[in-house]
Amino acid sequence: MKCPICSHPDSRVVDSRMTKEGNAIRRRRECESCGHRFTTYERPEVSFPLIIKKDGSRVPYEREKIRAGIAKALEKRPVPAEEQEAIVDRVERFILDAGEKEVTTSAIGEKVMEELRETDQVAYVRFASVYRSFGTLKDFEEELQKLSRKA
Repeated sequence: MKCPICSHPDSRVVDSRMTKEGNAIRRRRECESCGHRFTTYERPEVSFPLIIKKDGSRVPYEREKIRAGIAKALEKRPVPAEEQEAIVDRVERFILDAGEKEVTTSAIGEKVMEELRETDQVAYVRFASVYRSFGTLKDFEEELQKLSRKA
């Protein structure tokens, strides 16, 4: 594995373990040239369904888009990177378990909101405000009331 710092082509595995969900192997590596330590994840290659966007267009699944949305919602919140990665893993598992050739962005968005609601309520409201296109303060108030009723 190439070092992300010095681009040396060789690194050695320092530690290797299964993720909590059991769907990937987390490896700690050390560059043989500069000694920098970094983490890699090894996942089986699977065939993901196409994603149907709100406008009806179909695009390939991109894990990074889900990760970026979750990271943005959790920005400056006390949720460790490992938990954020676990949320992405659970959303990805949801997509695969659907067993469909196509999955809508609305189904994915609802799953992300469900995961964020259980993890961090502030992040949930942040994500919901963008996902549901809140335009007024009243929209926020209504969502907060729903959230407080469920708590």
